[in-house]
Amino acid sequence: MIIIQARMTSTRLPAKIMLPLCEKPVLQVMIERLSKWHDQIIVATTNDGTEKPIIDLCKKLDIRVFRGDTDDVLGRYYKAATFYGATKNTTIVRLTSDCPLIDQDLCTLVINKHEEQRFNMVNLGPHSGFPRGLDCCAFSFKLLEETHKKATSLADREHVTLGMAKFNTLLLYTFSAQEDLSHYRLTLDEHDDYSAITAIYNAFDNSLHFSYQELLIMLKKKPELYDINKHVEQKTV
Repeated sequence: MIIIQARMTSTRLPAKIMLPLCEKPVLQVMIERLSKWHDQIIVATTNDGTEKPIIDLCKKLDIRVFRGDTDDVLGRYYKAATFYGATKNTTIVRLTSDCPLIDQDLCTLVINKHEEQRFNMVNLGPHSGFPRGLDCCAFSFKLLEETHKKATSLADREHVTLGMAKFNTLLLYTFSAQEDLSHYRLTLDEHDDYSAITAIYNAFDNSLHFSYQELLIMLKKKPELYDINKHVEQKTV
């Protein structure tokens, strides 16, 4: 069960997930990059009255959608998973909608590793050398439910995984990149991020079908793509 959190009210770049990319909304590009997992995707959006474009897009793409509290993202994940029938051992995959270069094969590695049921949580992200914007995290519905019941602070409710280690003893597995590529910024937070991501897709002739390895080759071949947004600072938790 892949749950993508999505909202229209981003403070730095409002409505960023509906910006045009390859003649499609950013969110649609991300969903199509996950075509292998189409039937497992749920978009967990807000119920603040701004979410209609997201709802309409999900209906068009035949993607399941759930409306929940804007600020209580942990609760939104829990209620979305519950609504769509998650059970104790269901693997929940957390993705954010600002990652239009997400790689479905990397996500598959994370999902398969978690479904071995040897680890409470499986991670892949810039903290382990991967470019920022390919982040993927898998955990069980049981862990999500336990954290949902225990988390009370605003910070713990606003961030899905923040309280998981705080309230539980976790056996964690983190995928490590072969080299540190965390300086590549492939996430969408500011306008220069949008310019960089657009330029990357232009370099692939606006095709959505390229692998992580092909992406790395392109970034190393054309360092000017990375230069576009290398100055953007990541917002900290």
